[in-house]
Amino acid sequence: MARFLLRFARTWLGGMLFSWIISNMSFALPVDRLRETETLLAFHHPQPSHLVHILIVPKRNYRSILEVPSSDSEFLHDLLEVTKDLVQELGLEKRGYRLITNGGEYQEVNHLHFHLVSDAD
Repeated sequence: MARFLLRFARTWLGGMLFSWIISNMSFALPVDRLRETETLLAFHHPQPSHLVHILIVPKRNYRSILEVPSSDSEFLHDLLEVTKDLVQELGLEKRGYRLITNGGEYQEVNHLHFHLVSDAD
């Protein structure tokens, strides 16, 4: 089910629906939640391309990082704190990790999201 939803989210209509759901009904998403705050949701990627592959998604409808206002300090704070917590919890600090966001042609889903990834054993 999660894989179907990911493929659907990559379409124009699916992207619009995903943005609405994440903003208004994130509780309904069939994902393995790792963290959830008022401003974001972190969960395992349904189609991981790394040994550790976690998505961190804002609940507000931002299409890219360029749309996040600097005044949204609550989201920016949650993003850093959740990332730090997950890095420590998963023991990634010494193993190595990356926090990635895509934009423009590289962004498959039209909703801002971050990938916390690691391939280190």
